Amino acid sequence: MRTSSTELRDLGAAWVALSVAFVIFIFGGGVFLESPSVVATFLGMCALTAGVGFLLHELAHKVVAQRFGQAAEFRADYKMLGAAILSAMLGFLFAAPGAVYHRGRITPKENGLIALAGPVTNLVLTGAFFALFLVVGTGGVAGTVASLGVWINAFLAGFNMIPFGPLDGKTVKDWNLGVFAVAFAVMGGLAALVMFTNVVPIVI
Repeated sequence: MRTSSTELRDLGAAWVALSVAFVIFIFGGGVFLESPSVVATFLGMCALTAGVGFLLHELAHKVVAQRFGQAAEFRADYKMLGAAILSAMLGFLFAAPGAVYHRGRITPKENGLIALAGPVTNLVLTGAFFALFLVVGTGGVAGTVASLGVWINAFLAGFNMIPFGPLDGKTVKDWNLGVFAVAFAVMGGLAALVMFTNVVPIVI
């Protein structure tokens, strides 16, 4: 996988900013008034769930794009990273941290597969965190990480399959309506199951 110092800087900045935004959104900004060890714990939990979900989502786009011979790198949108933290402080979360930009000759199928790679990665992570949840249960740092990982990655998978604007779902839909329908049903259904039932409760 080819990368650059600029891409590594942007990935790191987005990872940190999203972790902070999710801490504020989930646990409240008052967490940052606690002791350094408490702050580090909450930041670590969000870095391992939201941060990893974001990072591997974007790297999946990049790896598949490069597999198809594209020049591909992630670029952070620093204004949107600031907006993510601000929105979390206002009680909602809007996160559009940046994107993997790729160029070169490409077919609609290849472009669709590049787009699909990100949500599929979040789907796999949802399963991995759910397996951890079955092992550790609720409560404690491990239980919170497991449940947050399920919630956040199920949401990322379902949200990104919405066929609107720059989201991955629109690119997949433009390529193949059948593939989109199956992926949207699976990922959207999973997100709804996790978010609107108590199948994986979050105990802090």
